[in-house]
Amino acid sequence: MLEMLLVEDSARLRPALKVGLDNTAAVRVVHACGSGEEALTFCLSERPDVILMDVQLDGEMNGIDAAVAIRREFPRMPVVFYSIQDDDAYFRAFRRSGILSHYAYVRKSNYLLPQMIVPLLQDAVSGRSFIDPEIECRVQEVRRKDEQSPMALLEPNEQAVASMLAQGMSNEQIAACMGFKDKRTISRTNGQIYAAWGLVDNATDEKVARTRAAIIVREGRLMRWDKGGIPHVLDNSGRWVPVEANSGAKIGPVDKG
Repeated sequence: MLEMLLVEDSARLRPALKVGLDNTAAVRVVHACGSGEEALTFCLSERPDVILMDVQLDGEMNGIDAAVAIRREFPRMPVVFYSIQDDDAYFRAFRRSGILSHYAYVRKSNYLLPQMIVPLLQDAVSGRSFIDPEIECRVQEVRRKDEQSPMALLEPNEQAVASMLAQGMSNEQIAACMGFKDKRTISRTNGQIYAAWGLVDNATDEKVARTRAAIIVREGRLMRWDKGGIPHVLDNSGRWVPVEANSGAKIGPVDKG
């Protein structure tokens, strides 16, 4: 019998779901809570075999964030996510999480009964993964949207830094505009921007990454550079193609300041 942690923010659904799952005789709910923070605390003290987690939760962390935090301590902890939410932020969080195995992600409306949830829990424990086709479509939709709107991949302060970077401002100038005393804060933020836009592996140094980030801001679309320095963008079919082949336009020089 699997010992399960149930994380569900609805105070009405949580006890009913616990009773239903316990009655299957396949799992035993050893703890039930409504927040990701409490789920993490519980796992640090008493590690369950598997977690059933709503994506929308009380507290600061959503279910995806909580799973990532738990998996830092317990790699590939089996987790089954379920949700009625259709917010881009949740699908974006899942895509960024890097969760590859020992999981399932389903719509709550498609898996209402405990008898339907138990096989997902068992598969997750066995290392298999499953994503509801409806959710997979939305994850890919958000991916395409983000790849065509690079600012959507950045947090608000990172967006502000990227915009000033594209204007040719130095780290000292950006730090002054944002009220930071230490310009190293901007350097760290730049690093997050480069990582979010896939510039870390391809760029030969920070100056190249900075220039390419400025180009991305000015172009308003995510771009990748091959080893020869040729910029590529996504075409309508989702393929990375050279900029000139895609638009007939060349990328002009950027003033690095």
